Amino acid sequence: MQIMKKLNIKVSGWNFDNSYNRLNDKLFTRIKPQEVKAPELVLFNEELAREMGLRKSEKEGLEGAEVFSGNAIPPGAKPIAQAYAGHQFGHFTMLGDGRAHLLGEQICPSGKRVDVQLKGSGRTPYSRMGDGRATLYSMLREYLISEALHHLEIPSSRSLAVALTGEQVPRERMHPGAVLTRISSSHIRVGTFEYIRQFVDEDHLKNFFQYTVQRHYPEFEAGISSRGDKLEVDPETVLEFVRKVMEKQTDLVVNWMRVGFIHGVMNTDNTTLSGETIDYGPCAFINAYHPKTVFSSIDTQGRYSFANQAGIAQWNVGCLAGALLPIMGENQETALESARDMLSGFPALFRKKWLKMMGQKLGLSNPDKEDGKLISELMDWMEKEQADYTNTFRYLSGREVADESPWSGEKFQNWKKQWETRLQNEARGKDAALRSMQKTNPNYIPRNHLVEEALEDAGLKANFTKFNHLMEVLKDPYSDQQVEKDFNRVPVGWDDRYQTFCGT
Repeated sequence: MQIMKKLNIKVSGWNFDNSYNRLNDKLFTRIKPQEVKAPELVLFNEELAREMGLRKSEKEGLEGAEVFSGNAIPPGAKPIAQAYAGHQFGHFTMLGDGRAHLLGEQICPSGKRVDVQLKGSGRTPYSRMGDGRATLYSMLREYLISEALHHLEIPSSRSLAVALTGEQVPRERMHPGAVLTRISSSHIRVGTFEYIRQFVDEDHLKNFFQYTVQRHYPEFEAGISSRGDKLEVDPETVLEFVRKVMEKQTDLVVNWMRVGFIHGVMNTDNTTLSGETIDYGPCAFINAYHPKTVFSSIDTQGRYSFANQAGIAQWNVGCLAGALLPIMGENQETALESARDMLSGFPALFRKKWLKMMGQKLGLSNPDKEDGKLISELMDWMEKEQADYTNTFRYLSGREVADESPWSGEKFQNWKKQWETRLQNEARGKDAALRSMQKTNPNYIPRNHLVEEALEDAGLKANFTKFNHLMEVLKDPYSDQQVEKDFNRVPVGWDDRYQTFCGT
């Protein structure tokens, strides 16, 4: 049994800038994390630390436990809590970092700028009725899933560290408290623009638009100019910016669907302008395929179901367009019509990208309309038979499966013959197509039951054996590994009773 170990390390190499702090002070509050009683560092992502230019040692730098719990502020960091709003389940709400502190932006050796944020680090002016804290269970969950998505080659925030606070956090029971250090390209959200539109003014909307362009979409800088002390923004540039965000969100959702991921809480405050996945509270992965699958305990209407994620992405981009409408042109009716025309192209864009992705899952380089029918027939069969999503594509990719009986029926075998005939038309040949499929279809995903078993042991019993094993497997999800035979076998009835919660 691997008992939770305290990591006695020091960390140096911080290279902070604080560009967000130079924006309008209505967008944030300067506030330090709340100190904790007895911090202990229990997870440290050395691979990510190296990418960020951070150095681990036993002699130089600040104590890791102190920094990653919020007790010590790294040199150059200027902590803030960010203000933002958001549509939560379709309803507009004033929000903000209620239990998170942005330390600043680390400038990596590559020149890349990333946000360093502590999560579970105490109350802020945006906490409302919350206590500002987080449980070890929920912070381990975000660490595990965010890193899993990264290794599945899906844009995601990442996790640098988890530190215990030495304090208990009251939830449905008492839990060990913890702080997660989250790394992301930024924490600019659709909800940030909604907040500025609602509570600030048009000049600062232009300023923040420029800031976002500079951080994530420099190709649009030519459409922004200064006139005296004010900015001028080309309306067409704003429209094209939203179009680009729409494309990134489409790519993200298509990538989620490639691996069977359900985000679970696609509110506009959880929709990043960088196109990264963020906030993992009620997320899960589908096992038996059903497009209406929902695991979140609060999503009683299925708003964020597996198949509905594309439609919600379109809705969220529409909220971004609405927030930017004042700078899309003086004639607001014309601007609104232009935005609607642009958004109306989402379904066709999504269908095109989804078809290409599904073609890749089946080894088809350039899927056409007839291939679309072949794909639909497979999805219909999977839904009717409640076939395992991941295992079906593992089987088709030539992977070893513990039990082939789910695919032995006549209907599937007839479909398989059609697919194999189609595969013969691939110029690269069947073997090359199968190798390509194995790079697209993961061999291992964070199976819900394995995640919960690992978190139960690590988060509540301080036993990290299952957590560490699962984390190691998920670092290399496309390879063949020596894992237990039932790693990809889901316990009968598990999904029928499984629910997720917004703990992170």
